[in-house]
Amino acid sequence: MMTELPWLYAAMTAYALATFCAFYDVVPVRAGRVARHAMNERMVLGLLLVGVTLLVVTLGERWLRLGHGPFVNLFELLISQLFSLGVIYALVYWRVPLMRRSALVALPLLWVLGLWVLLIEPADSVLPPTYHNNWLWAHVGFGKVFLSFCLIGSGLAGVLLLRRWPLFRSWFHTMPSDKIIDGLAWRFMLIAFAFHTLMLIAGAVWAQDAWGRYWAWDALETSSFLNWLLLGAALHARVSYKVPLRLGAVLIIAVFVFAFFTYFGTPFYSEAAHKGVI
Repeated sequence: MMTELPWLYAAMTAYALATFCAFYDVVPVRAGRVARHAMNERMVLGLLLVGVTLLVVTLGERWLRLGHGPFVNLFELLISQLFSLGVIYALVYWRVPLMRRSALVALPLLWVLGLWVLLIEPADSVLPPTYHNNWLWAHVGFGKVFLSFCLIGSGLAGVLLLRRWPLFRSWFHTMPSDKIIDGLAWRFMLIAFAFHTLMLIAGAVWAQDAWGRYWAWDALETSSFLNWLLLGAALHARVSYKVPLRLGAVLIIAVFVFAFFTYFGTPFYSEAAHKGVI
């Protein structure tokens, strides 16, 4: 019996309510806008933390039932990614008030994973022998932090793009200028690049212990390396050339989309060792 499913549904409900509160904050009102804005921000943060807590219970229930961590099949990877994205996004949301309205972009992106995990088969998994390695924790952990900061950067990039349209401009009037948002977005992407680098290094060490080689150019390794090159090139272009703000925003979102398809697509169509069943 899958005792973790009720907790998962409750966590997704909390995330959905956080998204609703973020959008409710931009509904026009005649009075009390400042007070409602502060209350809604607290509601968004509180509901994100509730969702994260419920996902901890979800992961704990599954771990106790199966006897291993959540990093084998797609269902487990999505749940653990929803947890890590929620934790880091909530932390940054709390500590960096300037970016809070970007939740209007970031939380719907988060819900792409949320809807996906609710639609796929919650199959049980068996831990492969090669996964009995402490470097796996470092490799997976660095990867989750990388994707979380990509999500935050993409949320800010989305603000820069949506501000061009009169329909959405009023949503982000409380945020600072485009130049400040652009600088903040690229700072988060620089942090993402650092963790992507650490992920590749930890993955190579794990691969040496698990399969007797540091690198084999399998589908996931190649795609991940291309993702690292893309992000590195985008950062280089941002620092060395006068990249227009909107073009920079498109580059940030392109990195996030590439990363999304790399880590949630490649391992499950490739027959290489990285498929997660060896």
